[in-house]
Parts: sequence; structure tokens; C-alpha cells
Amino acid sequence: MPTPIYAIGDIHGHLDKLQEVLARIDADGGKDARVIFLGDLVDRGPDSCGVIDLVMSGMQEGRNWTALMGNHDRMFTYFMEPVPRPELRLRADLHWLHKRLGGTETLASYGVTFPEDERLGTIHRAARAKVPERHIRFLRALPYYVQEDALLFVHAGIQPGVALGLQSPDDLCWLREPFLLHQDPHPWLVVHGHTPVQTPTHFGNRVALDTGAGYGQPISVGVFEEQDCWVLTENGREPLMSPSKARA
Repeated sequence: MPTPIYAIGDIHGHLDKLQEVLARIDADGGKDARVIFLGDLVDRGPDSCGVIDLVMSGMQEGRNWTALMGNHDRMFTYFMEPVPRPELRLRADLHWLHKRLGGTETLASYGVTFPEDERLGTIHRAARAKVPERHIRFLRALPYYVQEDALLFVHAGIQPGVALGLQSPDDLCWLREPFLLHQDPHPWLVVHGHTPVQTPTHFGNRVALDTGAGYGQPISVGVFEEQDCWVLTENGREPLMSPSKARA
């Protein structure tokens, strides 16, 4: 029997929701379960600090976990550099501390709060003093993808037709189009987050697992045994079929 892989969609600072889905995984696959976090551990939710602590602690304890780099994780690390680095994939009118993106909530989870009109330099100095360097080192070291046989796990997506080794890190954690519109097979079944869907969805060549935790919705977990797929619910596994299998 193939060893199952559990993929967790975007978490966005929701420690309580993460603990709930990890308990489901433990019940289904045991403490040695292979778990891949699809990125965006941080931003928008109330406890990004706690989420990073939990994931780091699990890995240090020997849990078979891998976390991937999401665009929000990368924005956090960019802000925490000695001179904050802008994220060039953002629109010109946005920045990590913009209310749409959730950086303010992430810093608040470390005890860094500030008025809306505070100087960026003051915020940056406070963040550098409060955010543990080990958290930033952990995030900076996250891989952009994991390939497991016929499965590819990535935060955002891939450029169709481009070899895996030539994919841009920017695309792997930011891409939407043309990936989302591409209907032909990829060399792997691509499992991703980043673009919210109402429920976990199998599109035939990809599986989308970001169900909007950053906007108050649940975190979702997919279970993969080779290319057989399930959603792990509070009642156990439910089949997640591609459109062609669903019509058969």
C-alpha cells in the first residue's frame, strides 16, 4: 500500500485551525505521517508566531513534515532584512503592512503594534528587536517545491511546459495565470494553495487546497496515495476525484 502524503492548505496565522487539522492527520495516519504544508504559514490570522513555533517544534521533534515557501512567508522575510526589501510581484499600491495583506497582524503576534501613521523605520526596528531570528532563518530556508514521484507540491503553481529546474521562484510562490487556465496534463499532478477555492477541488491536472483560512474559512487537508486523492474531514476521508473520474 502506498504511503499517504497529507497536504495542508494555506494557514495564514490560524493556530487553532492548524491544531485541529493536525489532530485529524494524527488520527488518520499516526504520528509518523508524511505532511507537507503548502506555504503561507503567516499573515491575516491572529497567531503567525504560534504557527511557526508549532511547525518548527514538530520538525525538531522528528515529525515527517515539510513546509513550503509561500508568498506571504517570503514577504515577511523580506521585511525583516536589515533594509526591508520590496516584493516586486506586488502592485505598486500595496506593501506587506497594507491591511489587505496581513503583515500588521503577523507583527502583532510578536507583540509589535503601532498606529497607522507610524514611520516604517520605527516599525522595522521594533520588529527586528521582537521577532526571533530563528523564525526568520526557518522561513528563509523553506523550499519552493517538493516532488514525490508523480506528485508535485508547490505553493502557487508552475509555468506550463517549463522544466521543473527552470521554474522561477517568483512563479512558484506567486503565479496564477497561465497555470490556473492550463487544462492539459503536467508531468505531475500539481498540488497547490495560494488561490482560494470554496472547497478542495481536483481539476484533473492540479488539486487546489487553499480554502480561504486567511478570510475566516477552514484549513483543508488533502490525502494522496500515488494519484488517488481524498479530503480529510472531521468525519474521515472523502474521495476527491478529477472531473473525468467523477463523470465515469
